[in-house]
Amino acid sequence: MSAGFRYLSQQDVDAAGGNDAHQAWQDVCDVVTLMRQGQAEMPAETHVRLAGDRGKAYALPARVGGRFNAAGVKWTAHRPDADDGLPQAMALTLINRADNGLPLGLVESGSLTAARTAAVTAVALRHAAPRKLKRVLLLGAGVQARAHLHMLSQLFPDLQRVDWWHRNPQKIVLADWSATWPLVQHAELSPLLAQEFDAVITCTSAAQPIVDSAVIKPGRLVVQVGYHEVNFAAIKQADRVVVDLWGDFCATSAKSLFQMYRAGEFNAGQVDADLSNLLIDGWHPAADDCVYFSSFGLNVFDIALASRVLACASDLKLGTLLPLFPEAPFSLES
Repeated sequence: MSAGFRYLSQQDVDAAGGNDAHQAWQDVCDVVTLMRQGQAEMPAETHVRLAGDRGKAYALPARVGGRFNAAGVKWTAHRPDADDGLPQAMALTLINRADNGLPLGLVESGSLTAARTAAVTAVALRHAAPRKLKRVLLLGAGVQARAHLHMLSQLFPDLQRVDWWHRNPQKIVLADWSATWPLVQHAELSPLLAQEFDAVITCTSAAQPIVDSAVIKPGRLVVQVGYHEVNFAAIKQADRVVVDLWGDFCATSAKSLFQMYRAGEFNAGQVDADLSNLLIDGWHPAADDCVYFSSFGLNVFDIALASRVLACASDLKLGTLLPLFPEAPFSLES
């Protein structure tokens, strides 16, 4: 395969299978196994501040072996609040080969981040839900929420129904939407939480909790994807607490569970399981448990997905090749 240095735009990522929920699911499962085997690592993130209270840019390095053979860094700018119609978070991922360090490409990663996050939620839905999924409630209408809708349509075709809430439902337009189950939109959140849902997935950008103890019901899985959507009282009432991973990020992350930890109201010993326990050890809750799953978002998954997409793009001759070595452009053999 000709190496070169390949830039992939959002359109290139889509064409190379970046939004394929089945492939993202397999990527996540494989990386969890590689992490258990010591063939993947994820050093601590670092960041610099941008303008405004919420503006930060993060450098997220990771290495993953196996079929991915990739080392890289995801650079994500969480932009200051701006009314410019552009995404609040913008991400690029730089990938090198892990065995020899050769640079392979730069990938626009907004949709990849959403795809890997939705794939992690799929793991939680399949392995941490107390009961068989029939009805799901999804909160939010941004990139993450739409990626979750796409994931549900691809990986959970046997659902009976998905309910969808957003602050401004009249603004929601789904082009070419198709699924085997009905999608029902709602304008009010509070009355919804008392209904019979097997899972509630929160994918909003809320900086303050929008979900309280009313979300805690026997036999329900609550998946928090956004920053601070679930209040401490609700987490305390959950029978089981599951995370994708517990790490040093608990000291800095704005996620509800980690804010709770820093407030002295939660400790690592209260975590019942993580992704490796779900996928490798066969952990599962009791049928009447209410499970709270905190999805932090692991950059090792971003590196894996970007590596897989770059390999596919090379096979399909997608993207833009950029010469890094003028004396022998595009001639390096990988």
